[in-house]
Amino acid sequence: MDLTSLADFNAVALHGGFGPAGRALDRPKATLSRRVAELEEALGVRLIERGSRTLRLTEEGLVLHERTRGLMAEIQEAGEAVASRAPVPRGRLRISAPVVFAHVVLVRIATRFALAYPQVELELVAEDRVVDPVEDGYDMVIRINPAPDQQLVGRRILGDELLLVAAPTMSIPPWAAGEAAALAVPAVVLAAASANATWSVRTENGLRSLAPTPVLRLSSLLMVRDAVLDGVGAAMLPKLLVEQDVTAGRLVCWGVADGPAVEIWALYHSRRLLSAKVRAFMDLLQDLPGRERK
Repeated sequence: MDLTSLADFNAVALHGGFGPAGRALDRPKATLSRRVAELEEALGVRLIERGSRTLRLTEEGLVLHERTRGLMAEIQEAGEAVASRAPVPRGRLRISAPVVFAHVVLVRIATRFALAYPQVELELVAEDRVVDPVEDGYDMVIRINPAPDQQLVGRRILGDELLLVAAPTMSIPPWAAGEAAALAVPAVVLAAASANATWSVRTENGLRSLAPTPVLRLSSLLMVRDAVLDGVGAAMLPKLLVEQDVTAGRLVCWGVADGPAVEIWALYHSRRLLSAKVRAFMDLLQDLPGRERK
């Protein structure tokens, strides 16, 4: 039995299709389909029932997947154990990161890494969904305030905070001392934001509350920032994203969000040894400017 064909079959079974498996492995669908067909021919049984839009494992396919997926994981871990001893990072490195962090911070780290380690093929994917490092084929994931997960280990790489910002043309709310009612303010918010949200803000006059009145809902923080720069409304945005705008006077900071600290972590699967390529990227993350910022 060809191990490459078996690995491709398990990937198709794990991801639920040739397309998703091809994207996860960066392999053509046609190659995966051919490999699975070769495995079926070698075993003399059909492993996958192919439909026009979906596919399902046959009974034989289910048995083979259950009996071999653990074995394939052990083979991968053995290879990673050997790779971790390599003095020079090499091979493919896939990293998933939140869109804003990837855009503002991580792309610069990626370019430094690519120049320093030309034998590594680095793929940085900017996405806001929570991925599974193993099932989605990532060596490292960047997460903001990650929930405890026994399968993931890593390091805190940066602290951040949310700033309430607006264009200089907007009037700063009249922070009356001891005012109990939340002040209404035109706001730019994410599309998924609660309709009855209240912003609690630490200002020069103490803790104050605002009742954001959404005038524009957008699907990404990058779009929210652009709208705030145009004077549409105020918004709560990561300091990483708007710090330069505030320094340059393009935005005015009205206060800092009151609440838990924002922590950004680099994580990898606990069952995988820290390979030389992951370790090298992790080392670059330790040099981030403002790394100790809370």
